[in-house]
Amino acid sequence: MTLDSQLDAWIDAHFDEEVRFLQELVRVPTDTPPGNNAPHAERTAELLAAMGLNAEKHAVPANEVQAAGLQSITNLIVRRPYGPGKTIALNAHGDVVPPGEGWTHDPYGGEIVDGKIYGRATAVSKCDIASFTFAIRALESLNAKLAGGVELHVTYDEEYGGEVGPDWLLNKGITRPDLMIAAGFSYQVVVAHNGCLQLEVTVHGDMAHAAIPDSGTDALQGATHILNALYALNRDYLQVSSSVEGITHPYLNVGQISGGTNTNVIPGKVVLKIDRRMIPEEDPAEVEASLRQTIATAAASFEPPRGGRALKVDVRRLLLARAMKPLPGNRPLVQAIQRHGQAVFGEPIPAIGTPLYTDVRLYVERGIPGVIYGAGPRTVRESNAKRADEHLVLEDLRGATKVIARTLHELLQPG
Repeated sequence: MTLDSQLDAWIDAHFDEEVRFLQELVRVPTDTPPGNNAPHAERTAELLAAMGLNAEKHAVPANEVQAAGLQSITNLIVRRPYGPGKTIALNAHGDVVPPGEGWTHDPYGGEIVDGKIYGRATAVSKCDIASFTFAIRALESLNAKLAGGVELHVTYDEEYGGEVGPDWLLNKGITRPDLMIAAGFSYQVVVAHNGCLQLEVTVHGDMAHAAIPDSGTDALQGATHILNALYALNRDYLQVSSSVEGITHPYLNVGQISGGTNTNVIPGKVVLKIDRRMIPEEDPAEVEASLRQTIATAAASFEPPRGGRALKVDVRRLLLARAMKPLPGNRPLVQAIQRHGQAVFGEPIPAIGTPLYTDVRLYVERGIPGVIYGAGPRTVRESNAKRADEHLVLEDLRGATKVIARTLHELLQPG
């Protein structure tokens, strides 16, 4: 029996245990917002300790967590040193968006139906807390001589940009791996991803009684004028294309609008929240400057009622997540995952880009080569990630665990 087949056999023998572990992770909510995620870290650490994997608990100070818009965060690191050599980090995030409406399964139940496990974060990315954990255990079951080490990073700020998740751990010098794999899907290894700029635009008009609308300046009409200018940019973005396979073009979305005080009052203030996805070839500073100019120009061209106040607009940056660009040092990771992925899944595993943005960029920005790979289907849509009835095919969890275990074993060989 080869060492790879021994790893596979161990994972098969312990797969029911792995599924139960994932169910326990799903059953502790980590809705972000509000972002009260320390309880999940405590439970995860407890479950890991029961398997002999002791986790360091790195609690982020409350003032820093609250400044980031969350309630509580404790990041976890499990360190497994085997000898001199490179350290490979495996990062999966425990925070998730709230369930939303339309579920036919309990979003915190971890229910298994027809070979699929249902629940929020079953596909993104509590599944990879499980796949990474059991890959480490399978690796250590060989009792083989290894060089380097593995670190499991369980962090809780992916949804809000990572500043008090991986970014905080890296800035504090708590970790500095040589290579890293972040949670992903099973049928491709992702080597690049889009960046994301989020802006909050506050449009100030002049509140007035609805019976005499010309006595004020309607902030909602002003916001609509600005929205039309912003959405028109999407036509221009179609003419800009990325050279990275899997990434198409930039695009802009307005995900949240709020304002007004009552139905019989002309709105005096409206707030827009904008999400602008940036392809790897774009300069974030230029993108932000261009957006701000579009907003300013649109606001200046809005005509208030005769004698009414001009619009006043404030723009605040909420998030800047830079694009992930491939580093030359990622080739050993890419090649090993492709080789073992094809062996396990029986089909080629392409190296591509994705329009999402992830925590892996925070490692890559510091010169740490990284890729995205883990348990999941071919597309986000297939898994219903961030939608009702999110789910994971259990055989994808099994297969990805085998690929990660084999990859770790190959890359941690002495010499």
